[in-house]
Amino acid sequence: MTPINNRKADHINISLNQRIAPGYCYWDDVRLVHNALPEVDADEIDTSITLFGKKLDFPLIVTAITGGFNGAKKINANIAEACAELGIGMGVGSERAGVGGVEPESYSVVKDYDVPLMIGNIGAPQLIPQHSRDIFTSDGIGRAKDLIDADVVAIHLNYLQEAIQPEGDTNAKGCYDAIRDLASLYPVIVKETGGGISRDVAARLKGTGIRGIDVAGMGGTSFAGVELHRAIAAGDDVRTGMGETFFDWGIPSPVSLVEARCGLPLIASGGILDGIHVACGIAMGASCAGVANAVLREATESAEAVKEKLTLIREELRAAMLLTGCSDIKQLSKARYVVLGETRQWLEGLE
Repeated sequence: MTPINNRKADHINISLNQRIAPGYCYWDDVRLVHNALPEVDADEIDTSITLFGKKLDFPLIVTAITGGFNGAKKINANIAEACAELGIGMGVGSERAGVGGVEPESYSVVKDYDVPLMIGNIGAPQLIPQHSRDIFTSDGIGRAKDLIDADVVAIHLNYLQEAIQPEGDTNAKGCYDAIRDLASLYPVIVKETGGGISRDVAARLKGTGIRGIDVAGMGGTSFAGVELHRAIAAGDDVRTGMGETFFDWGIPSPVSLVEARCGLPLIASGGILDGIHVACGIAMGASCAGVANAVLREATESAEAVKEKLTLIREELRAAMLLTGCSDIKQLSKARYVVLGETRQWLEGLE
């Protein structure tokens, strides 16, 4: 079995050097309606929001990327410094390694920075028995929260990835009850990892008492694609074939956002690349948007590089708000938009 720290390093290397996203950008199917007479002063546009009781200067989170191997400390420190300076949220990668004593400083380094919303991360498969592995108890979740002083903990649903991994945890029986039990003890959100959230799943999750949902739909990083490249490197023909077959499995992110509207705060992620995508996510019902791979390369370089990329996204969002006549995020949430292409076909097919 591949050590967890080696696997996490593989994920970063593959994400930086291989094609890991479908060739179709579903967010580009969503078009905001232009307002030629906006009656808005761009200098007075208010991009701030309050999410999970924390104020963000604009509606963006750098969602879970990594942790648990030597190179992750630099990545998380660079992201945390940029997020603190810009007043936005941040999540870390799965904390199973850190709680287990593997490179805990690659996670805890974020405590050196005043990030306004910090999100922990534990996988749903680790909450229930998997062969002979120990499960994450509620005390383990508490340690994950304390490791980074998290405001909320994300329970990630990654069964697509687990199904492709040769070492994958594929028992899903009992996840719902485990999430519900944790939500009674800790502030918890649930996030997908590239497969998206359907209407039925969102409705079921709402009943657990969680605080919100990160839809993380198909269109961004495909973890089936990541596992495909790991399988190729390992000479595993079966897992290579499975990775190819399931590369673009899932619900497209904008479709998932519509499907998941159940009254809980939603984070629109999965292929968000620019400020227009952020604006479209807000218009379609999200409280906030999330990016990950869009800043990964910058995160391996410096905090300044991450800050520059996130500043560009913020200014693109501000321009989109001006051009739709929106002076704040509440108005943007009511902006008119149209949906085209494959995304429209998906939505019509689900009606």
